[in-house]
Amino acid sequence: MKTIIAAYSGVLRGTGSSILSALQDLFWLSKSKVEKQLQIISVLQWVLTFLIMGGRRSQWVRNWAIWRYFRDYFPIRLVKTHNLLTTRNYIFGYHPHGIMGLGAFCNFSTEATGVGQKFPGIRPYLATLAGNFRMPILRDYLMSGGICPVNRDSIDYILSKNGSGNAIIIVVGGAAESLNCTPGKNSVTLKNRKGFVKLALQHGADLVPVYSFGENEVYKQVIFEEGSWGRWVQKTFQKHIGFAPCIFHGRGLFSPNTWGLLPYSKPITTVVGEPITIPKIDNPSQREVDFYHSMYVNSLIKLFDKYKSKFGLPETEVLEVN
Repeated sequence: MKTIIAAYSGVLRGTGSSILSALQDLFWLSKSKVEKQLQIISVLQWVLTFLIMGGRRSQWVRNWAIWRYFRDYFPIRLVKTHNLLTTRNYIFGYHPHGIMGLGAFCNFSTEATGVGQKFPGIRPYLATLAGNFRMPILRDYLMSGGICPVNRDSIDYILSKNGSGNAIIIVVGGAAESLNCTPGKNSVTLKNRKGFVKLALQHGADLVPVYSFGENEVYKQVIFEEGSWGRWVQKTFQKHIGFAPCIFHGRGLFSPNTWGLLPYSKPITTVVGEPITIPKIDNPSQREVDFYHSMYVNSLIKLFDKYKSKFGLPETEVLEVN
């Protein structure tokens, strides 16, 4: 047990290769099997953090070797389609939420997929539930990766008092969208989600649609129909607490053929679309918000349609916008 703990600590310090060698000598496993176990450990620690628990930004933390094992477990890939100007600020709309937003975390809160190299000079901040920041240890852990509370004060500060080159990633569909995520389904909760557009207008921050192909494939969920007691319970939690409890499962720790908390190792490909230039309007009218919201929805659909066949979906697949 002490050896395993020491190995895990070594990975956090970025000494992945020496740990591989030590584990091979200890357990007589092949390199590929040891790497697979490290991938499982890296994903499990984040899943447990997400479920049980709920600093400042650190490039050292964002570059931990453990995140590369996390990336390779699925694997997760980040696709850039356009350059982003460092003289502008951005709001990325991330879709779909999935159960845990694993693609959003890996791509924008770590450097495992090379976001800093693909978008030089851009500082990504993944926005998540403000309640996660009430616990001191978890708060510092999240902030070290560039995660911020999804509240008005935090977003206003980043977009108005932190210079340019900032990108806030908002999982627009939120808890409501997570209730409908299931393998084989591509749907987003977006029709009545317009607050992020209003924020973009007030700060003159360009909007960037982002779609993650495969985000809904990594967990299987029990979907409760509208009007059922199960959906009532979920919506009640969502209204009063801010998140919706989902009944889901992935694979077991020791076997992919058993149920457990580990996500299935299905590929997740996150495509960052073309930015939409947004003017700065201190008090945008509802008509202006609706206009740019419509532009955003159309851009997201075009992004989905352009790349769907490249990542395993048939040309007939349609993105459902709710």
